[in-house]
Amino acid sequence: MKKNIDGNRRPDLTYEFELRADGCTTLAGLDEAGRGAWAGPVVAAAVVLPLDRTDLAKSLAGVRDSKQMTPNQRELWASAIRKIALGIGLGVVPPKDVDQHGLIAATRKAMARALVDLGKQPEHLLIDHLPLPDIPLPQTVLTRGDSRALSIAAASVIAKVTRDQMMVDLDAHHPGYGFARHKGYGTPQHRAALTHLGPCPSHRFSYAPVAACVNHSD
Repeated sequence: MKKNIDGNRRPDLTYEFELRADGCTTLAGLDEAGRGAWAGPVVAAAVVLPLDRTDLAKSLAGVRDSKQMTPNQRELWASAIRKIALGIGLGVVPPKDVDQHGLIAATRKAMARALVDLGKQPEHLLIDHLPLPDIPLPQTVLTRGDSRALSIAAASVIAKVTRDQMMVDLDAHHPGYGFARHKGYGTPQHRAALTHLGPCPSHRFSYAPVAACVNHSD
């Protein structure tokens, strides 16, 4: 029986070991970062962990849902994941694709790109929340998977750290919005900057707070 889902619990290897016992030799955890942001890309990560390492859980003991970690903790554990993982793939979808195709389609595209970037395809996917119907691989989709499966939590951390750095870089190209601080999410500072400056090309114009500024400026 699975443990009750608890926002404070740490992800473990229960799902990974069950799949391994069923004959699966390689599996990838997938998660994304940036779905709720008003600006910047959606970034997905695919992570393959070495399940034959007896010290795997201990080596990644601090890895959990990236939203529950501080920036310093994410950086620290992202480095550990990169050293331990057998493979890491990244997929990036720009804001214009979110506007053109919608958030769900953009998220699925980012995950598909992460799998391509991974190279050798795994036998099974552990995915946070969103099934990938166009990917012809067996999948286990877990609600709040980044709090339940260590492979998904690892992908969550890699996606978040990667996207945060991209937003820091965007801050230099679009000064005044505070991207380096709020990473494109809907803070009062971001809303004030939008009202004062109007949107920039890195914003998602289909999102209501951004569209409102466009309409207001017209």
